[in-house]
Amino acid sequence: MQIAYHARDLPEAHIIAGLLRANGIDSHVGGHYLQGALGEIGAAGFTNVHVDDDDYLEARRLIAEYEGAATNNGDRIPSGNDSGEFYARWFLLLVLAVALGFALAF
Repeated sequence: MQIAYHARDLPEAHIIAGLLRANGIDSHVGGHYLQGALGEIGAAGFTNVHVDDDDYLEARRLIAEYEGAATNNGDRIPSGNDSGEFYARWFLLLVLAVALGFALAF
């Protein structure tokens, strides 16, 4: 199996998986248990949509069509501006700084 799509979150991954299944391509959404690793913060980038090797090229074609249609309609935030991932990184940096402060204090 190959990763056909790196989703920002579970709903997006399941939308893509549904699109692929509707077009006759079996898919699997991975990363369900990684979403809660940061508690209530919307962790991003842990969910992937997997397809069989034989279906990879067709899946990428369908996904490209979907992304093109979503971008043309203005429905989707461009992938380069992922604020969820930005805040998750700053939160992890803050947690690391607090933990380091406690370690040095004691």
